[in-house]
Amino acid sequence: MVVLQKVPEVLDNAAPPTILPRGTTRRAQDGLHHLLDAGGQHRLQILQSDPDTNALAAIVPLDQNGFASLDAIYRLLAQLHGRKVPVDKRLTRQKRLRAKRMLQAFDGRAVGASQREIAKVVFRLSRVSRDEWQSAPERFAVMALLRDARKMVDGGYRVLLRSRSVRR
Repeated sequence: MVVLQKVPEVLDNAAPPTILPRGTTRRAQDGLHHLLDAGGQHRLQILQSDPDTNALAAIVPLDQNGFASLDAIYRLLAQLHGRKVPVDKRLTRQKRLRAKRMLQAFDGRAVGASQREIAKVVFRLSRVSRDEWQSAPERFAVMALLRDARKMVDGGYRVLLRSRSVRR
């Protein structure tokens, strides 16, 4: 059973649900159409063909992002039915590790940690002297992590969600 967070008001006797205002639900001949805001220019339209059974249908636009959408739907189905969720192919192992490190660095900086303290945690850096730190490769890596983390937090994370073949 799928529970939609904060299901909006249902509009009866509505025109066919081709373009719905964000965050609405319309009743049509084929069931309930839920349109949820997915952030940015993206919307998620879910068709609940039989409201009594809570069965849902996903509508996938046949554009460049279609394959990524189908992969996401497959992972969602696996999770909903208690099966093993396939690995998300959009990020390689290295990119997942870098994203994790960016978040660690960003969180560390947010609570006032120095770059050196961040490097100790993220890279398990042993004690280095002040002079060694000035030329340590970890110093420059932390600077890059913080720079890229700021971009991600400012909306760049959306690039991670696109299929690798569609990224620009």
